[in-house]
Amino acid sequence: MSSLLAAFLLLTSLAFTSASTVPLRPGFYADTCPEAEFIVKDVMWRNMMREPRSVASVMRFQFHDCFVNGCDASLLLDDTPNMLGEKLSLSNIDSLRSYEVIDEVKEELEKVCPGTVSCADIVIMAARDAVVLSGGPRWEVKLGRVDSLTASQEDSNNIMPSPRANASLLIDLFERFNLSVKDMVALSGSHSIGQGRCFSIVFRLYNQSGSGKPDPAIEPKYREKLNKLCPLGGDESVTGDLDATPTTFDNRYFKDLVAGRGFLNSDQTLHTFPETRKYVILFSIDQQAFFNAFVEGMIKMGDLQSGRPGEIRSNCRMANSRPVNVLLES
Repeated sequence: MSSLLAAFLLLTSLAFTSASTVPLRPGFYADTCPEAEFIVKDVMWRNMMREPRSVASVMRFQFHDCFVNGCDASLLLDDTPNMLGEKLSLSNIDSLRSYEVIDEVKEELEKVCPGTVSCADIVIMAARDAVVLSGGPRWEVKLGRVDSLTASQEDSNNIMPSPRANASLLIDLFERFNLSVKDMVALSGSHSIGQGRCFSIVFRLYNQSGSGKPDPAIEPKYREKLNKLCPLGGDESVTGDLDATPTTFDNRYFKDLVAGRGFLNSDQTLHTFPETRKYVILFSIDQQAFFNAFVEGMIKMGDLQSGRPGEIRSNCRMANSRPVNVLLES
């Protein structure tokens, strides 16, 4: 293929896309797909009835997607021979799950409004509904995103934090996206629901900071419970509850941090670090203050966009194909 033809095909391909900096707004699908938000919530509810843990998994997609080149559903793309996607990145492999829930939502939407609702918007709606269905606050989501054409495992590895991260690292990361310390602590409250793996905490139990000793911040009785769940040399894929009410979205997570019962290092460090401790204490006392801050943080995080060309995928796991004959006829 000549360089001239290749350039022509690239320009023509871009005609099928739209800039991803279109202003987002509530009710974006009111005319084109008025049932969209109902369909998303209905599928989320059915999956929660089948497996309660699935809603917590889906809620975390927003964070893992939006921080890597904006909220563009790049997270959902499967690997191809020419692209290593984000699903197998260090922070996502053996951690994120329930991609099939998004597939089910997309399938239902394509039946009613084909080629209309982006996978990126589905992630945002599904994250909100996961919170609502678990007893948390409801908010109006802004919509109108487009889906990325590609993904980058390298970008995900370079951006997403480890469960071993401390508060200082998390503050720096969130500041890169104009999210405040308060936003960061509130959004960490997403761990109010769900579970984590022993793999993420064995170092805390047996070799914190290379000391050969457990993390002194863990409350002794809670440490005994975790030692039984995650024995040294045991199965590190075993999961434990992230807080004492793992299926209910509430401020129990923050109460547990104050009591030294945070599951992840990146959680407990929020209480031991002076700059974040005040928000942990506030949210542990005032659940409504947590809810308000969490909603504000989710909306701000949902505004992250890359400005790159995008499309409305028909399958969230792969970019739309554009045969050469179609491009030449456009």
